[in-house]
Amino acid sequence: MNKRFWTLIMIPFLLFYAIPAGAVEKEDRKWQDESIYFLMVDRFNNGDLKNDFQVDVKDQMAYHGGDFQGVIDKLDYIKDMGFTAVWLGAIFDNEENGYHGKWVQDYYKTEEQFGTIEEFKELVKQAHNRNLKVLIDFELNHVGPNHQWLSESDRQDWFSGQQADLPVLNQENPEVRGYLIDAAKWWIDETNIDGYYLDNISVAEESFMKEFSEAVKEQKENFYLLGSDETNDSEAIAHYQTIGVDGLLDYPLAESTRPIFKKVDHSLSELITYKKEQMTKYKDPYLMASMLDNDQMVRFTHDAVTNNQHPGPRWKLALTYLYTTPGIPVVFYGTEIALEGAGGEKSHGQMDFRTDKELIEYITKLGELRSAYPSLTRGTLELLGEDKEIVVYKREYEGETSVIAINNSSESKNITIKNELLEENKELRGLISDDLVKSSDEGYVLFLDREEAEVYVLADQSGINIPFVIATIIVYGAFITFIFLLWRRAKKKRANEK
Repeated sequence: MNKRFWTLIMIPFLLFYAIPAGAVEKEDRKWQDESIYFLMVDRFNNGDLKNDFQVDVKDQMAYHGGDFQGVIDKLDYIKDMGFTAVWLGAIFDNEENGYHGKWVQDYYKTEEQFGTIEEFKELVKQAHNRNLKVLIDFELNHVGPNHQWLSESDRQDWFSGQQADLPVLNQENPEVRGYLIDAAKWWIDETNIDGYYLDNISVAEESFMKEFSEAVKEQKENFYLLGSDETNDSEAIAHYQTIGVDGLLDYPLAESTRPIFKKVDHSLSELITYKKEQMTKYKDPYLMASMLDNDQMVRFTHDAVTNNQHPGPRWKLALTYLYTTPGIPVVFYGTEIALEGAGGEKSHGQMDFRTDKELIEYITKLGELRSAYPSLTRGTLELLGEDKEIVVYKREYEGETSVIAINNSSESKNITIKNELLEENKELRGLISDDLVKSSDEGYVLFLDREEAEVYVLADQSGINIPFVIATIIVYGAFITFIFLLWRRAKKKRANEK
């Protein structure tokens, strides 16, 4: 009886939970589905005091003690925020005080301040155990200013000049090309990393870039190459996707969107129009890296603070945009605590894990939505409406429609989306603040509080689920009947015993 009792009790709940949630089932994971957390090892987290050889936290130009163990210790922190990949700035052995990793001394060693190659392998292993992909910087163009090759007579033709006080590698030299490609392949084989970041590829020789790209991708399937060209020229940037670089840091996007989001009451008109225009220029816009700042830029927080704005709301709106438009969002460490920085080493502040969690929770929510709804990573992009400081757009993918609304005004506002732009007799279910908007004769009337955003999914109108109600009545009716029959049988048995 006990077994039958619980079986009958559970049937309605099983029927309820079998109702589909509305999100399209995620297909095989692609790079465009990723969201990347970018950190500088030295400034992130000190997990091993034994490798603090030259640490001086009071000197912004010196090592601060961050290391591989520190990253390992915080992988769950990164994972829990919804990130699916972690990008470590340069980790190769560097010259003294090369905390930033730009002064390469040895391509086959890790920086001793960060830890050993074995510790880095463990980092990659632990990341993969958490389903996190790992990228690292690979410097193609320069070595450190005092590199030993400079004093070796048989390597004088390994260099072609100077740039930013760093020796430029001569990539037309077959020996240099071979060395760099062999080193890149070695790191893939040795550590099982998933991608490289190639800085300032406009300096690189084009035929070498093609050769390098082909070689590393032959080494590991689905290996991702992320590059940067700081010219802010969309057409120049687009060219690199044709020679093997999968995606690039979208500097033009950052340049256009930072002024919009750094201040409240700035118009959002043309925000989506500009994005769609940029998308037409790239071979694969979904593999471009969307960001607002990085280790070589003034932090976006600084822009907000300079304009006497609270950085929290500024970041929330900007991140909503990055996470819900085509491209891979790249978030620089410290964004989640609104870390300040006026550029250069001033933007390389120490991470602080003992801060307010509000922005962290918001990023976590965006990460959850991006993972749950393929329309946010693979969908088309269409503007639905705009009115100065408010914009609404949709993403569609295989029958799933998400709608994003952003209000950059200091006042609460509403905007009406006509029924013909969405389906009639549906409803928009808010995924951030649980808002619910049903279609009407006017259309869909969206109301947003000041400096807020919402991500909706288009779904059938909610109401009484008649089939579910009927099933519940039948099940509980059968259960009551069953109990009644048992009671009658027991009563009859007791009467016979007398």
